[in-house]
Amino acid sequence: MRIKISELTYPKERTLGVITLVLGIIAWLGLIIGTFGVALFILAFGFVLYLFIQSALIAHIKGNGVELSEEQFPDLYAQFVTCCDQLEIKSRPQAYILNGNGGLNAFATKFLGSEYVVLMTDVVDAMEQHDDGVSFYIGHELGHLRMKHLNGGLFRWPVLWLPLLGAAYSRARETTCDRHGLACCKSPEGAARALAALSAGVERWKTLDVVSYVKQANHSTGFWMSFHELTAGYPWLTKRAARVMDVDAKMPKRNILSYFLAAFVPFAGRLGAGFGVLILVYVVGVLAAIALPAYQAYTTKAILTSNIISTQDTRDALASYYENNQVVPESLAAININSELGDGSQMSIDADNMVLSVKTKKGELIFVPAETDEGKIIWSCVNGEDLTPEQLPPSCVSMEME
Repeated sequence: MRIKISELTYPKERTLGVITLVLGIIAWLGLIIGTFGVALFILAFGFVLYLFIQSALIAHIKGNGVELSEEQFPDLYAQFVTCCDQLEIKSRPQAYILNGNGGLNAFATKFLGSEYVVLMTDVVDAMEQHDDGVSFYIGHELGHLRMKHLNGGLFRWPVLWLPLLGAAYSRARETTCDRHGLACCKSPEGAARALAALSAGVERWKTLDVVSYVKQANHSTGFWMSFHELTAGYPWLTKRAARVMDVDAKMPKRNILSYFLAAFVPFAGRLGAGFGVLILVYVVGVLAAIALPAYQAYTTKAILTSNIISTQDTRDALASYYENNQVVPESLAAININSELGDGSQMSIDADNMVLSVKTKKGELIFVPAETDEGKIIWSCVNGEDLTPEQLPPSCVSMEME
């Protein structure tokens, strides 16, 4: 019995599709605004790069593959047409068969509005004795095209690498496409056998005990099995086979602790969890490279700000002395001021121009006096030789001392 067209979309895909789309658009807006439009130029460059890469793939398919038609491999073409009709696809993609060099695979792609389904020769040869085995692979790839999986990736791209979310959305899409493949098969067992060929190989799938194979899905409850599936873009093949045998089948629950570890591993697509860990290390390294200097600048500003506050009484005393006597004191001791601050900083003045220097743990702060028309002293805080303008507190100005 074939699955109904209305039931082809895996429910979780709808939910995850909305979440990733909304978050992706928000992320793009943030990138565009945060980079003052520079992200648009990066996006344009990415599109040009995509044109060259994708055009090379399409050229390879057309130049080295065999296009299916009523004259060319009519048996395969008939299965393709039947599957398109079953999935209510009116505008049929172009279908090709291509040398797989030993790989059991098929894929769907598109370029500038044209859609393609490509079957690898090894899949076709392996399914030669399967009544409708190739139909499952055709249906699965048509599912990607029918569900527009190749269209919305750009909007979602900024968030698809996120731990748990990106992988979950990918797995949900693959489950949806497995349902499309099931819809093109004459029986659930036929779909399961087609999937099992990816496990058992080109010959052994024929004698595979499907029921026993499906029961292996129970092995996926362990910590490491759960973790590696949570970081992967495909469900385990045993689970996929179980779901095409029964679309409502309840899958074994994953180990709860695996979610905590997987939450720290970015989704790396087909490159797997190992590459995701490398991405995590890279992200942490970048953040550390940004955060450590920022933290150091913050602590420096905090200390210098404290010094500005703690020297206020000294500056007030110097100003008062000058305003009353019209001379600069010879030293801080001359006006009964201790040159040491509580945090170990050391103060000193220039007897010629009353410039107050404060040697702190982070560098030297310099306070320069200026006399107003009313005869009052005001102070400017500037950086010494050991401090950069970026390290100064907001109340200071950046200028070079002669």
